[in-house]
Amino acid sequence: MSDAARAVRAPTDWSGEAMQRRIRRRYAAERRFKLLGLGAVVLSAGFLALLLVIMIGNGIRGFTATELKLDVDFPASGLMVSEASLRGPNPEAALVSVDFDSVINRAAQAQYGPQGPALFSGAARLALRDAVIEDPTLLSQRGTLWLPASSAFDQAAKGNSGGEAREAYERLAGQDAVRTGINWTFLTGSDATDPTVVGIWGAFKGSLLTMLVTLALAFPIGVLSAVYLEEYAARNRWTDMIEVSINNLAAVPSIIFGLLGLAIFLNFMHLPRSAPIVGGLTLALMTMPVIVISARNAIKAVPPSIRDAALGIGASKVQVVFHHVLPLALPGILTGTIIGMARALGETAPLLMIGMRAFVATPPDGLTDPASVLPVQIFLWSDEVERGFVEKTSAAIIVLLVFLLAMNAIAIYLRNKFERRW
Repeated sequence: MSDAARAVRAPTDWSGEAMQRRIRRRYAAERRFKLLGLGAVVLSAGFLALLLVIMIGNGIRGFTATELKLDVDFPASGLMVSEASLRGPNPEAALVSVDFDSVINRAAQAQYGPQGPALFSGAARLALRDAVIEDPTLLSQRGTLWLPASSAFDQAAKGNSGGEAREAYERLAGQDAVRTGINWTFLTGSDATDPTVVGIWGAFKGSLLTMLVTLALAFPIGVLSAVYLEEYAARNRWTDMIEVSINNLAAVPSIIFGLLGLAIFLNFMHLPRSAPIVGGLTLALMTMPVIVISARNAIKAVPPSIRDAALGIGASKVQVVFHHVLPLALPGILTGTIIGMARALGETAPLLMIGMRAFVATPPDGLTDPASVLPVQIFLWSDEVERGFVEKTSAAIIVLLVFLLAMNAIAIYLRNKFERRW
């Protein structure tokens, strides 16, 4: 062997200064990798914090409302309604013909001048009607009420606009004629054309009903499909084709499922348009592949020794699956299901395709009633021109985020509750 070959095959020098340099380089590389990982975590947390700060800063005002004081002389207003009729079983019917707008306009003009009627929202007449129903004795006296302010005045009170509305706010605030409180209408109402009277409850209830339909269909079918494919199905080209199809369906864009729902549930089955049952069926098609994949991975993670031990003591195949394998795989199945449901909750495109972007002024009472959902409601409000809808959009996003966080919290709780160790 030549001297050059011996030099190439010579053992590495593991002592002395060369060894110390290699150790220092290795430790430096580890420190750099650690710093890069820490930087990635800090950057991600910073973007998340920025998102939350922007959403909360813009949306927190959406949960508040501005009200104006109004002195109403009910005996002089000429209301042709008796207190006895308001104490009956149907007081709303007795007030159908009452023109509360005229009552508010006359009182506002007398108290605040010619610009007084423009200071109050269209919802002021509803608040006045509810006050009379709650206390019929107001009809015989002069009362002081707090009624919702107009959108322009509300934005001026929150510092979002200037001009005449801001001047009116500063003047009335000095007279203790303005107050700000929780906007209960936003939490209990539905969609409207006036940003001062819109509410999120209708869309929230629609999302809840849609998610119930999605869960009732996607969870049992998805889990049973995973059990069959993992525990019973033979390994051949047909099952391979099914597995590939499920993996491909999980990656299909959501709007394709919207087109499928439009073609099958609306055009073919003629189910009611813009109903939670149609939205739930469409989202179930989209969520089912995700549940199947997560359930299969959870079932596959159960050690084979569990199955062998159960079969060894005489358990049947069904007993092995439902008494041993599924309970052990349940934490992973539930976690994957909740994640899939959270993805479905935030979807907008498939629901737009099946018509769930309609203007719905009343919350749905059932699965077949017209309804909207939170993502679509956010989309519709973001398209409005009036400034008051901007904060309502951010407030609705906060509600959606809270809903998603609640679902993730449920997933963590269920995973910890049913987790088994072996």
